[in-house]
Amino acid sequence: MVALPRCRSRGTALLMPGWILLILVSGLKAENGGMEELVTEKEAEESHRQDSVNLLTFILLLTLTILTIWLFKHRRVRFLHETGLAMIYGLLVGVILRYGIPATSYHNKTPLSCSMKEGPSSTLLLNVSGKFFEYTLKGEINSKEIHNVEQNDMLRKVTFDPEVFFNILLPPIIFHAGYSLKKRHFFRNLGSIITYAFLGTAISCFFIGNLMYGVVKLMQVVGQLTDKFYYTDCLFFGAIISATDPVTVLAIFNELHADGDLYALLFGESVMNDAVAIVLSSSIVAYQPSGANTHKFDASAFFKSVGVFLGIFSGSFLMGAATGFVTALVTKFTKLHCFPLLETALFFLMSWSTFLLAEACGFTGVVAVLFCGITQAHYTYNNLSEESTKRTKQLFEVLHFLAENFIFSYMGLALFTFQNHIFSPIFIIGAFVAIFIGRAL
Repeated sequence: MVALPRCRSRGTALLMPGWILLILVSGLKAENGGMEELVTEKEAEESHRQDSVNLLTFILLLTLTILTIWLFKHRRVRFLHETGLAMIYGLLVGVILRYGIPATSYHNKTPLSCSMKEGPSSTLLLNVSGKFFEYTLKGEINSKEIHNVEQNDMLRKVTFDPEVFFNILLPPIIFHAGYSLKKRHFFRNLGSIITYAFLGTAISCFFIGNLMYGVVKLMQVVGQLTDKFYYTDCLFFGAIISATDPVTVLAIFNELHADGDLYALLFGESVMNDAVAIVLSSSIVAYQPSGANTHKFDASAFFKSVGVFLGIFSGSFLMGAATGFVTALVTKFTKLHCFPLLETALFFLMSWSTFLLAEACGFTGVVAVLFCGITQAHYTYNNLSEESTKRTKQLFEVLHFLAENFIFSYMGLALFTFQNHIFSPIFIIGAFVAIFIGRAL
């Protein structure tokens, strides 16, 4: 009976170093975990600070643009339009961000290398020391600029984001174009507007696309192009470059009180050809099949693209008009006019949701929200209370002004913050020549 306690005490003594080692290892793991959480918290704080700085930068850009516009109007300066001014300010800020902001990133300076047969995936899962981390694709970076740009998180955050452009900035601009449209002059010249917008944009698209295809072949001959550039890529370029935005000309027409029919022709064609160009580019992208015939464009492809174009355009038109009719019926058969705030809020939400609904259904939101604005102006506007009519007009006018100037500032910034610039003098000169001739046709 006496030996048992001695065995227990001896066994306990033998186990003590193991317990101590286990406690030390656990402590080290906890310390490492705490350090990881600390680094993550620092990254989150830095990211929040950068987001605040980015938003403040854009607000200051818009503020500076507004003050300069007031000065130009006060001094009656007409040699520079407000949109060009916003782009110049964006360029200047882009230069400062590109060359004056130090590296702020916490990640490795040495890029990791791997090979994937199917190309980069949008989401990547990595196993790092037994922990799984998810990474999302930000886009391609020019290999010549990787050591200059990769470490600057702020540059990546202010780079042009298509989702921000299409879902936030574009809808109020297009809706305001339809909502403030002078219907009498527009519908009187509807035939000419449709001819210029549809036929003119299509001719411009195919002419520019074919001419650029010749330029691309020339670049391949002289050794200036190593990547593949297909015929459908050239047509896509022709489609997106055929859209015009004559904001400066329209502003001058407005100040000079130009003829109403001339203004309606130019304005209607510019609004419609934006929608036509977007639908046309979507049709070209939707056609491209997979397999051996990828990017080959033949007669069947042409008629298929025409069918896709007509289907998308008509579906978008019907969806925009239907949303406008629904809003008109709701405002007519309810007593929302007794509550102007609710009436204005519903009008705003129904109008904006038209764009998102069309995009979600596979149509184009630009066409849908344009015809929604025209329908709202023709039917819903007459059902609104007097206070709501003023509110809706002023609300979308302010949103249109801010969004348009924000876009041009955004474009100026993108010239220096985009991380995959490739400058080709032959392509640039060929594009300018093709655009001039294509628009002249």
